[in-house]
Amino acid sequence: MDIEERLQDVKGKIAKAEKYAKRPAGSATLVAVSKTFDADAIRPVIAAGQRVFGENRVQESQGKWPDLKAETAGIELHLIGPLQSNKAADAIALFDVIETVDREKIARALAEEMTKQGKTPKLYVQVNTGLEPQKAGIAPKETKAFVEFCRKDLGLSIEGLMCIPPAEENPGPHFALLEKLARECGVEKLSMGMSGDFETAVEFGATSVRVGSAIFGAR
Repeated sequence: MDIEERLQDVKGKIAKAEKYAKRPAGSATLVAVSKTFDADAIRPVIAAGQRVFGENRVQESQGKWPDLKAETAGIELHLIGPLQSNKAADAIALFDVIETVDREKIARALAEEMTKQGKTPKLYVQVNTGLEPQKAGIAPKETKAFVEFCRKDLGLSIEGLMCIPPAEENPGPHFALLEKLARECGVEKLSMGMSGDFETAVEFGATSVRVGSAIFGAR
């Protein structure tokens, strides 16, 4: 399949999973993960109608997305990789959604930069559902308190939660945990599911799924 066919295949699987889970059509948004791919590889996906994209690194994104956004109206760019506090200003300037708020230092840096720049990207808290030491994210038991800190102490509007389940585990229980935490925190958005498990994520309530290789091919 070419890239447009792969994109349509993924969209079709999302629609089928929505129907299976008795969810409204279009309730799960596809975030096409374009990390490591250059602008020329991304343009055909934009031409095929995709408008929501995800990137892992601020610096890499700065090299391609300002031009791509200028070329096509309506692009929504998500930061789905780790964010360092010294990149907070650049992230606020470029991204529409930042999914990886995972510690107090980052939350404070984002709050400061949002005030400075007068911009309000949507913010998600990343939860380390598997408690993996090598992976970023707030521990599940600390999530509610952290969301409240972001809201009450920093005035941040936290709209969603995000997770990346351990690669070797059944993702279902992790998705179920994130959905439970979202209800406890009073947030509506759930970013969960990647190329290997996005259909399962939709069934567990994902409002967005992050799919890269199934669209762009192997990196």
